[in-house]
Amino acid sequence: MNVANPARVLSAALAIGLIASGCSLRSQESQAIDPPPNEAAVMMNQTEPPAQAGQASAQTSALAGASAELFVRDAAGYVVPLSVPLAEESNRPLAALEALVDGGPGTKLLPTGFRNLLPKGTQVLSLSVDKDKTATVNLSAAFTHYNAPDERKLLEALTWTLTGFPEISRVKLLVEGQPMPEMPEQATPLDQPLDRSMGINLEIAPGVNPGHSNAVVLYFTNRTDGQFAYYVPVTRLISRTNDIAKATLTELVKGPDAASGLLTALSAETKVLGVNEAEDESLIQADLGSAFLDRDQKASPEAIQAVVLSLTENTKAKQVQLSVNGKPAVNAADNKAYSEPVDRPEAINPYKS
Repeated sequence: MNVANPARVLSAALAIGLIASGCSLRSQESQAIDPPPNEAAVMMNQTEPPAQAGQASAQTSALAGASAELFVRDAAGYVVPLSVPLAEESNRPLAALEALVDGGPGTKLLPTGFRNLLPKGTQVLSLSVDKDKTATVNLSAAFTHYNAPDERKLLEALTWTLTGFPEISRVKLLVEGQPMPEMPEQATPLDQPLDRSMGINLEIAPGVNPGHSNAVVLYFTNRTDGQFAYYVPVTRLISRTNDIAKATLTELVKGPDAASGLLTALSAETKVLGVNEAEDESLIQADLGSAFLDRDQKASPEAIQAVVLSLTENTKAKQVQLSVNGKPAVNAADNKAYSEPVDRPEAINPYKS
């Protein structure tokens, strides 16, 4: 299971005071799913039709093979992925990392209101990856010149961007060639390489003891004033469980924290009827109740996307077979029939300036 280690998540959170504040902050034929449409009504789980699927598919296709998933800060303060076009380079992780520098060339790739989190003037002196998939990143001294509240966010952005490449699982940081035992402002520990077990946009479910918890990454939605809609990953600490896949869906149905400002396309009345993983862990079967469908008996494409992203983030599965009340043929409001397993998308939040 690709499940965050609660002790490590807790350690990182304690280092920056998040725990004290709570939650302030594919062998079968498969089908791809579209990015969220721009209509605010759909994001609010109403039943107006979404943006034309062909438009989204064309955008995704245009980015395929020439994009990188950069984790940047949105106007609400969340660290979110954006799949943006990068120049073809032999070292794409290096190019992606350089694009994360605030005020650098990557800034022009972002929507209005988004910003890069690596401090201005940061230079990537070197980046190497060993056989254990650990990337050693050597940064200039400017990396240490940041605002204290951004400490965890910039580590999340750097780590999640680099571990989005299949050849990288962990990140070790150096500054001017020297190891960093901890970050300079809020002492986030760096004695071990960073990976996605650190979480992202961390929150704690009500009543949960962080010392006896599991972490699940849930995908909710947000949008800009300009109506660019996008998915936001949130790591939620929940009571310890042996069934991460089912817990993921249960928490996704509960929706985002009321104070978060995030949205969900799933009805709170949706029941999780069953979650089963294939023996080889490549596929998850998720059976949901009829509230997953709207009054026209169709599923929201955004709800399908959120389910697929969340389940594949927290398990080894790359595909999700959806069913409603045991029936695998799920019709969606984008006029597609999701009767076959659905792939995790290659690009999350594709954006082209």
